[in-house]
Amino acid sequence: MSEPHTDKQLRSRVKLLGRLLGNVLRDQAGGRVYTAVEKLRKGFIALRQEGDDPRQRQQLMQLIDSLDADTLACVVRAFNVYFSLVNVAEEAFSHHKRREQLHEGGPLWFGSFDLTLREFHEQGVNADQLQALLGELVYRPVFTSHPTESRRRTVMETLRRIFVISQQLDNTRLNSEEQEAVVESLQAQIEVLWKTDEVRAHKPQVRDEIKNGLYYFRESLFTAVPQTYRNMEKAVHRIYGEARRSDGSEISVPSFLSFGSWIGGDRDGNPFVKPETTALAVRLQHRETIREYLRRVTDLSYRLTHSRSLCEPSSAFLDQLAADEQRFPTIFAGEPERYDAEPYRRKLHLMRHRLRDNLARVEARLHDHEPPKPDTGFVDETEFLRDLYLIRDSLIGHDDARSADAELKDLIRLAETFGFYLMRLDVRQESTRHTEAVAALFDQDTALPDYRELDEEQRLTWLAELIGDPGQRHFNTELMPEGDRETVETLEVMARMRDEISPRAFGNYVISMTHTASHVLEVMLLGALAGLVGRRNGGWFCHLSAAPLFETIEDLDHIRPVMGRLLDVPVYRELLDVSGNLQEVMLGYSDSCKDGGIVSSSWNLYNAQKSVTELARQRGIETLLFHGRGGTLGRGGGPTHESIIAQPPGTVSGRIKFTEQGEVLTYKYSNLETAVYELSMGVTGLMKASRSVVTDYHDDRDDYLGIMDDLAADGERVYRDLTDNTPGILDYFYEATPINEIGLLNIGSRPSHRNKKDRSKASVRAIGWVFAWAQSRHTIPAWYGIGTALENWRGDDPSRLAHLQTMYREWPYFRSLLSNAQMSLFKAEMNIAAHYAELCDDPETAKRIYRAIQDEYHRTVRQVLEISGSGQLLEETPGLMLSLTRRNPYLDPLNHIQITLLRRYRDEAREEGERELWRDPLLRSINAIAAGMRNTG
Repeated sequence: MSEPHTDKQLRSRVKLLGRLLGNVLRDQAGGRVYTAVEKLRKGFIALRQEGDDPRQRQQLMQLIDSLDADTLACVVRAFNVYFSLVNVAEEAFSHHKRREQLHEGGPLWFGSFDLTLREFHEQGVNADQLQALLGELVYRPVFTSHPTESRRRTVMETLRRIFVISQQLDNTRLNSEEQEAVVESLQAQIEVLWKTDEVRAHKPQVRDEIKNGLYYFRESLFTAVPQTYRNMEKAVHRIYGEARRSDGSEISVPSFLSFGSWIGGDRDGNPFVKPETTALAVRLQHRETIREYLRRVTDLSYRLTHSRSLCEPSSAFLDQLAADEQRFPTIFAGEPERYDAEPYRRKLHLMRHRLRDNLARVEARLHDHEPPKPDTGFVDETEFLRDLYLIRDSLIGHDDARSADAELKDLIRLAETFGFYLMRLDVRQESTRHTEAVAALFDQDTALPDYRELDEEQRLTWLAELIGDPGQRHFNTELMPEGDRETVETLEVMARMRDEISPRAFGNYVISMTHTASHVLEVMLLGALAGLVGRRNGGWFCHLSAAPLFETIEDLDHIRPVMGRLLDVPVYRELLDVSGNLQEVMLGYSDSCKDGGIVSSSWNLYNAQKSVTELARQRGIETLLFHGRGGTLGRGGGPTHESIIAQPPGTVSGRIKFTEQGEVLTYKYSNLETAVYELSMGVTGLMKASRSVVTDYHDDRDDYLGIMDDLAADGERVYRDLTDNTPGILDYFYEATPINEIGLLNIGSRPSHRNKKDRSKASVRAIGWVFAWAQSRHTIPAWYGIGTALENWRGDDPSRLAHLQTMYREWPYFRSLLSNAQMSLFKAEMNIAAHYAELCDDPETAKRIYRAIQDEYHRTVRQVLEISGSGQLLEETPGLMLSLTRRNPYLDPLNHIQITLLRRYRDEAREEGERELWRDPLLRSINAIAAGMRNTG
């Protein structure tokens, strides 16, 4: 983001887009809507700039009250479109500034490959060490199955066109006529945006969510991934020059990017994800990769037109070509001499034919048809990559390395990254579902005990015995109750898709609410029934990787004994050994934060990472920590680069996996240019956090750890006092936020509550918990408790304040915690929150709770500013401060409109038909505020 003195160009672009939107409003929505928007816009800007004028505020409230439902809906839509245009302008401006830096030469922006590798080089990281580090990297974003994204794909496509068109205005060579043509194109696209309904008419099905996830690959990632590698290779060459490794070879950049998904695999709390849904997801992902590879192989056939008379392909390549011609005689049956003089085109023609067969087969299965015969397609990505490697090596062999290093290399990068599966699909289910299924199996055999009555050690003993040979007991899964049978069917689908698509089609089986070691062994037993685990030819095989998920504060506190007991089970250790000796552990940010507050959640997660990494290291096991981060700070969100750097020393070790949710996907991956930037920032953060792979690292200071222990305990106490022990707090939450109305939005297939009738903190999902507090401008999940904890620890002791200030400067974890808090504090607006509090049925209780929140807000702001040494929130990130400041005057009217609509929609004294009139603008206001704040849940 830009510095304040370079913001002029961005402000000019925002002003232009705002003016064009105004034109559209006048032309398309009519004078009444345009006038209302302008009065509200200018009026709330004046209140921000000139101070609160009660008389002017009253006039603005009267204007809102006077608008009918249709006009209010249009006004809300106008502000929503404005936010979308601002987001586009900021994204394009950031990309433009980065391009300027590239053209100027010299060190680039913080987090760039260039600057990161310069730091490494200056710190003495040599070529061997850099190569060793690169060889350990695993960077895996995971797209989630319950997106909080409220925008439709059609809207995102229009915004992409606006982004691309707006970039043309950066061309200083355009004359006035050409500039006017670009502006006209922008105007046309904004008109389309205005006429496209941003609210879904129907609640999305899981199939829709799968397709939404695929959108980002077509739109940006298929191009961004190879571009990211090329940028990294250029930086390595630029910084390390001709440096050679000790064996004389050059530094090479392996393919370490990969992607995961929960879309179609996450069934925890989502009754709409069935075994057939998981098969659908894998097949749709497979189809997406095949289509892309077909396009690129076709393109290569027009580029690699080398003649056999002018070059000599390698014998390995020619032998394979001849073998393929014999294996697939029908491909050239009608024209046996086709491309006979151009061996690479002949090989690519064969490959294209085989890919078409892969595509035809998956299309048939997607439409429940029998796949065509014979099967001439590639078995999986390994076979496809073998052919690409043969072409590459052959080209290099006759001095055509440049051809090998062009489009062919990009295709190889894609195949190494996406395989035939696109994303490695994780499956997630809640632990009690597996316990119930195993208990149902035990019920089938009278020689087995009642599984429900066994203690933990007895369960582990029986499970370990049965995993080795479940068939001995003649379990009949057909006799299981329907729900339990479905649990086993999911694992059977995994086995089938591994054979049909790729052995790497699935990532991990995530077990949510893991409380005991037996919860993991239960999944391994069910996997054995599905043929994923067992013994063969005297040895073990294991095609199922289970990842326990620790979510609540209590679970995080118990992670060491649970994982220790699991890793001490001999059968499980043997299964780990044959499957790569890597244990994945997932850490839940959302529920732990909702449960105990941000300070306790953050610190327990930090300690859990250290604990499980040390435990596994003692047993000679590698770990991959899977961070279940949400889009917002209250659910573990925040800038990826800084978040990775803030992980505990020695715990990352080159590997990181994290969820990417909702609006995060849109902001990171909708545009190619931003996708390249975001991938680069994440990878450099991973490299910095993984220095311990090749160099010594310093552990955290003991005094810092002790201070955080105190802060976390105090912060949790304060948070629980509010959310668990304050009388009326749940009524306040349900009445002073739009939580129930959020459940009416068609933004995800997953229900917003675990139990709609249960009006409790435990019932509401973490996404809704954070989303609702943000809408009402409280944002408490991301900061509540920090202020009191800091104030209590430092007291009136100046030396303690100095100590905290040193921690902030020196310790990435503590700095990240307070920096993220600043962002949420900035987004909070206590004056607006007070108006939401007036929606509560019990005014006295509402005032008491609101005052507690307000007091903690001001306390937290004061403490954070003193410790960071800042004069105002976000002073250290002026670009972000400007971005949010730019939005605030436009969010203000939306919040007041939403409050008005909530009051009318909830008014049971009104006729139901009249109340329903206000539903549409109310739901639109939720979308618009989310767009303005750039987050939902």
